[in-house]
Amino acid sequence: MNFVADESIDQAIVAALRKSGHNVQYVAELAPGISDSMILDSANKTSSVIITADKDFGDLVYRQKYLNPGIILLRLAGLSRGQKVEIVINAITQYGDNLLGKFSVISPSTMRIRNINFH
Repeated sequence: MNFVADESIDQAIVAALRKSGHNVQYVAELAPGISDSMILDSANKTSSVIITADKDFGDLVYRQKYLNPGIILLRLAGLSRGQKVEIVINAITQYGDNLLGKFSVISPSTMRIRNINFH
């Protein structure tokens, strides 16, 4: 699966996703400080799901109706790096392609997946 990891994402999560065979563009490595809309544009061009801890993406998708291939919002503050990695890898392994075209929220004990509807 293709991902664009926002710079708000821990590098350990990026490394674990890559080790699991996923293609991950990491904003912190490629273009630190770019705007959220530029991240969305990049994800659209490569059909990549965005992984972020930035709630602003919800505003772009739902209020501004910005098209995207999918967003995963991580709400994992306060957990260790290892716990974050384990939770994210398990969720992506379990839900995989069901994350495309969805707005998903991963928290320590739950995973919410919503369709992105503009109708």
